[in-house]
Amino acid sequence: MKQLSCEQAKQIDMVDYLSSLNHLPNKVHNQDHWYLSPFRQEHTASFKVNRKLNVWYDFGIGKGGDIINFGTIYHNCTITEVLSKLSAFQNHSTLSLHPPTISGETASSSSQLAGERKESTDSKILAVAVRPLSANALFEYIEKRKIPLDVADQYCREVDFVLYGKQQTVIGFPNNAGGYELRSENFKGSSSPKDITFIDNKTDQLVVFEGFFSFLSFCIINKNQTTPLTNCLVLNSLAFLDKSRDLMEKHVRVHLLLDRDLAGKKHTEKALNWNRDRYIDKSEFYGGHKDLNDWLIHNRNSLQQGQRQGKRL
Repeated sequence: MKQLSCEQAKQIDMVDYLSSLNHLPNKVHNQDHWYLSPFRQEHTASFKVNRKLNVWYDFGIGKGGDIINFGTIYHNCTITEVLSKLSAFQNHSTLSLHPPTISGETASSSSQLAGERKESTDSKILAVAVRPLSANALFEYIEKRKIPLDVADQYCREVDFVLYGKQQTVIGFPNNAGGYELRSENFKGSSSPKDITFIDNKTDQLVVFEGFFSFLSFCIINKNQTTPLTNCLVLNSLAFLDKSRDLMEKHVRVHLLLDRDLAGKKHTEKALNWNRDRYIDKSEFYGGHKDLNDWLIHNRNSLQQGQRQGKRL
C-alpha cells in the first residue's frame, strides 16, 4: 500500500472521513458541518468542519486545523501513524479526494476562518410533527430495506422536520433522550439530542447494534422464536460504545453485531478486549456484508426458508 504524503492526505474530505468513523453532522449550514465533538461527550454540537476550506475547529477546546491535526488528537498517535491510517482508509473505502479550493491558507488561518461565523438557527433540524408511518415513499424505502411494515410500525415513526426553511418527511427512530435518528431514501441525519436507544425486554442477554436498520433486521430474523427477544442496544453512533459500557456490563452476555467496516471492527475488538468472556462477536453471521441489514437484503428468501426450519441468529 502506497503511503500518502502530508499534502495528499490533506486532500481527503473531512466530512467523508468523519462519516467513515461514524460521526455524522447534527446540522449543516452552507459549507459548515456541525458535529457533537468526536473528542468528548457533549449534548450540543460544538465541533465544526468547513468543507470548503477542509478544516475543523472545536469550540470546546479552542483548537482546530486540518485532517492531520485532527488525526493526531483523535487517534492519539504521531503524524506518521496518522498518514498510515489515512492511506488505509483511502485504499479500503470510498472516501473522496477534494483538491483544496483556496490556496495559500495556512492551517492556523484556515482554522480561524472555520470558527468565524455564528451558528444560524435555520441550520438546526427542527422536528415539527411525529405520527405513525403513513407516507408511501417511506413504505417503499422500508420495503427496499426488506423490513416488513408491521416491524417498522412497532419501532419507528414518521417525522416532519424543517431544515433551512424546507420541510421534509422521514422515518424517525427514537432514542432514549427524546431525539430521533432520521432516514429516508435521500436523507440521513439525526435530531438533537443524540443518544442511544435501549430496549429492555427484562433479560440478562444484550445484543448491540450500530444502527437501527440492523436492529430491525434482527427482529425479523428472530420473529418466530418462542422465547422473549433479548435486551437490545442501538448505539446510533459508535461514539456511544465507551459511554454505554456500564449499561452493557449489567448483562451476563453482550452479543456484538456492529458493522463490518473498519470502524465497526475496531470498536468490536475494543469491546472484546474489555472482557472476552462477556463480549461475543456475532458479526460472522453476516460475513461478506457491511451490516446485518445488508445481509438481510441479499438473503431474504433464504431467511424465510430458514425460519420455517426454526433457524435464528
